[in-house]
Amino acid sequence: MKRCSAPLRLRAAALSSLLATGLLTLATPAQATGFTDIGQDITPRDKTHVDLDGYFRLRSAWLYNLDLDRGLTPSGKPLFPVPLGDPNGQMLRRSDMRLRTDVNIYAPGGGFAVKTRVDVLDNLALGSTPDGVPAASTTQKPPSQAFRIKRAYGEVLTPFGLVSAGRMGNQWGLGMLANGGDCADCDSGDAADRIAFVTPIAGLIWAAAYDFSAIGPQTRQNSSTLPVEIEPADEVHTVTFAVLRWHNELARERRRKAGKTTFEVGAYGSHRWQDKDIPASYLPTAEPVPLTRGEVMTRNYHATAIDGWFRVLLPAFRLEAEAAYIYASVEQASLIPGALFRQPVTSNQLGAALESEAGTPDGGFWIGLDLGYASGDSAPGFGAFPDANAKPAQPGDLDGPQANPPRDRTVDNFRFHPDYRIDQILFREIIGTVTDATYVRPHARVRLFRAGPGEAMLSFAAIASWAVQPASTPGNRNALGVELDPTLYYGSRDGFGVALEQGTLFPQAGLDNPVDHLRAKPAQLWRARLMYAF
Repeated sequence: MKRCSAPLRLRAAALSSLLATGLLTLATPAQATGFTDIGQDITPRDKTHVDLDGYFRLRSAWLYNLDLDRGLTPSGKPLFPVPLGDPNGQMLRRSDMRLRTDVNIYAPGGGFAVKTRVDVLDNLALGSTPDGVPAASTTQKPPSQAFRIKRAYGEVLTPFGLVSAGRMGNQWGLGMLANGGDCADCDSGDAADRIAFVTPIAGLIWAAAYDFSAIGPQTRQNSSTLPVEIEPADEVHTVTFAVLRWHNELARERRRKAGKTTFEVGAYGSHRWQDKDIPASYLPTAEPVPLTRGEVMTRNYHATAIDGWFRVLLPAFRLEAEAAYIYASVEQASLIPGALFRQPVTSNQLGAALESEAGTPDGGFWIGLDLGYASGDSAPGFGAFPDANAKPAQPGDLDGPQANPPRDRTVDNFRFHPDYRIDQILFREIIGTVTDATYVRPHARVRLFRAGPGEAMLSFAAIASWAVQPASTPGNRNALGVELDPTLYYGSRDGFGVALEQGTLFPQAGLDNPVDHLRAKPAQLWRARLMYAF
């Protein structure tokens, strides 16, 4: 069976390496990932200055019945892994850690800076590298990739604007489409190899960027240590233009205390393209395939994304929303040289998210309502993380490719970024992200007490969700479930934080097993998280 090409597997997420203009997600400049953050910390200095900040995070989770006791899908898989030795077992566990370090180096005079992000033991499972026989091990071996350099880029302030270049974070708006992964509980995060220019004109921030999104196979000539591309036409290019009206955190707080309304808005357009492709360079094969002229295929891939974001801040209310539309087309979707399709594969995707919260920063109670929509595709499975070599999904499967040319030539399910979290179980753990779904999420939080340098918070959210396309669900029904998620959190101004999270999912007909006449049963999750920020 022929399969859809890699470009459309890039969630015309392909466009998730889109420009990171948007919001200051954390207070420190080293962790900022948007154009509004770039350059804010470049100020006059007498000598070279180095800033270091980051955090150490440790998490443990207990997962109960996340396969929902509804049996196997038609492809013979449970909705979530089950204990290997006891398929009827209910409880799974996991624990992991991460040390994140952001380093900023500022040159004398304050004209430019170089910034890096290094993650050590990134999401490493505790106890996963025992030395020798597990039962007799007395130590842990260092993992093969203990250090991961996530970002390395430079910023320079010119008379015309700010130029940044290198591998940098990528965030826009709410993080629904492009998310830098800066939050305390984030797992991944987007980065782009980019050259960008930002300048303020007429009270607005204007930005343009070119991304080196992907290149094909490379080779080395003679004794040179520098690689060279062997087919320039297979490069993936992305250009983006953005404009936004934005206030920094100090200006927002000053306006709030003065009783003023703050309105911020932004928009971008981005286009990505690839002329040719060499599938043999990235698809897994039993034996290496010699890269010859016959492996070069015409692709003619094009994808365009537009995204709008706004935020309204009143003294005691916040309303924030983002909406994105993506269109993509790949003229030749086959991955097999010589076995070609006659018609292109296309994609039309629409996603939107809204967040609201009422309550003042100095108050003790907050309440709000969040909404979300991600367009769907009528193919079986949600299409959250389809495998390039996976067989077409069968009705009742949880996931699978959304295109199966030449019969099915569309991929229309919009995928939220996995780090844009709305729940603890259904979209975060079972499906993997919000896609082919709508949700309603009322939420509230209350300050329990203040003690010394810290305070304790109790929050609660209820999430009701429905599939856009019932054919995508295992149960061939729209209703997915209702989830209840309470969280108890204590945070200190010194940088220490601890969170205890719980979730209970009450699945509905969309997650049932109609073939075997089995109804999905409730699932539960408990998670503990420790954070040491510096």
